[in-house]
Amino acid sequence: MFRRISLTFVIAALLTAGVAALAQQTQTLNIPQELWPPVATFSILGYDPATGEVGGAVQSRVFSVGNGVLWAEAGVGAAATQAIVDVSYGPQALNLLRLGYAPAKVLEFIHTADPDPDPVRWTKEGRQFAVMNAKGEYATYTGPKATEWAGHKGGKFCTAQGNILAGEGVVNGMVEAFENTKGHLSLRLLAALEAGQKAGGDKRGMQSAAMLIVKKDGGVWLHNDVVLRLQVDDYPEGPIKELRRLVESAVKRFRLGEPKPAPAAR
Repeated sequence: MFRRISLTFVIAALLTAGVAALAQQTQTLNIPQELWPPVATFSILGYDPATGEVGGAVQSRVFSVGNGVLWAEAGVGAAATQAIVDVSYGPQALNLLRLGYAPAKVLEFIHTADPDPDPVRWTKEGRQFAVMNAKGEYATYTGPKATEWAGHKGGKFCTAQGNILAGEGVVNGMVEAFENTKGHLSLRLLAALEAGQKAGGDKRGMQSAAMLIVKKDGGVWLHNDVVLRLQVDDYPEGPIKELRRLVESAVKRFRLGEPKPAPAAR
């Protein structure tokens, strides 16, 4: 028992030190709030027990949303960090999942260790954060100060979350679409984004979308764990529509979801 408690304190201390260093750098930069507004987003993390693939998809009225929200590692899990964002939550989550901690504990450790370096402009109580391990188990946190409407919804092997949304119907529709769509994980994640947008999505509009799916040696090249990494960085006319074009092209080109042929006998 003592050993486990000690390890917990060590992890918390390391996380606190890392976040504090990041916060000090941010304060030194003194970036005005109007130039770095809260990132409104709706995203989904999902797992396919048939293939072992795990990943996520995201859309937002912000430039290149995929660069800060989605994190994933084959055999470890995935994370989405959004709303009043601390991007360091993503790497921290993967580190703790790698150590074997359950998603709920990962949330607890990271949020507790967050020193809240800018509570007026960038409060930790406004963060939104989802974590899923390599078995599809997940946990999600929506801070009480996340910009309305903000919330999350869990389903079978998926969790949808968002802020500055049209309403609760966005995340509800995402989960329903994920659960009722057939085919490769990429198509199920994509259907969830489309359902979220149909329900109103980010009430500020659209700009960018992204998707990340991983599996050990699941990529098309040797020793490649990335099944798909797609980004539509700036497409106000319809980033989800463009993401669908890319996904459908990848599914067809790489025959995603189909059994891989056995190596030829020698």
